Amino acid sequence: MLSACRAAKRALSATPPSPTSTVVPRLVFNCCVVAAATSATACSSIASRSLVTSTGATMADQDLSTGCQTPADWTPVDGKLPVMGSESLMSKKEHGTSKTPVQSNLRYGCDHKLADRICNFNRHYAERSGYLSSTKWLKTVRDAEEPVVYYDSNSGKPLFRAPVGRSFEDFHAESKSHGWPSFRDQEVNWQYVRVLPDGETVSVDGTHLGHNIPDRQGNRYCINLVSVAGNPVGEEA
Repeated sequence: MLSACRAAKRALSATPPSPTSTVVPRLVFNCCVVAAATSATACSSIASRSLVTSTGATMADQDLSTGCQTPADWTPVDGKLPVMGSESLMSKKEHGTSKTPVQSNLRYGCDHKLADRICNFNRHYAERSGYLSSTKWLKTVRDAEEPVVYYDSNSGKPLFRAPVGRSFEDFHAESKSHGWPSFRDQEVNWQYVRVLPDGETVSVDGTHLGHNIPDRQGNRYCINLVSVAGNPVGEEA
């Protein structure tokens, strides 16, 4: 694993940043290695990566990571979940890949600036692993009598509902173990969520959500909390 990471680091260091990129990589990144025998994804944080946006503003190393990416050999199966979408969903719009910025009063105490960058000006990066534990998320949802609905931080549309078909303890344990909220097929609102051919998981409105990281149990949608911390449409104020 480390040799692959070192090779990637050397390749990155040798590649000059593009002046036209919205986000320009500066340092090295967290490395994800897929264990082929189990389809499990192991993440090893070997260094942080500082990002500079096109406006020159820097996102702190500790606030951003590459997260875990979909296995390179993953392919969808016709007639089975997930519901697939096309690259056109993430075309450039009025505000990055979306028409509007994220809502001003995100739930769980999520950082607005971080959320806007991840949701709207990003295709691969993620909030840092364990970010959800630094927010009010657990305190807000753990005693809910019904499954909690998670709303698009841009549009306010309902994207996920969890836990469904398992206990909250199982949902929390899986999310905490992986470092990001982890949803299963039955917890996804497929009216508004799509998965692109490379595994990137997005909303139909162009919000970057995360990635599909399948394991032995099936599809697992590894989602940024800042991407699903919105309020229902009509309740943003």
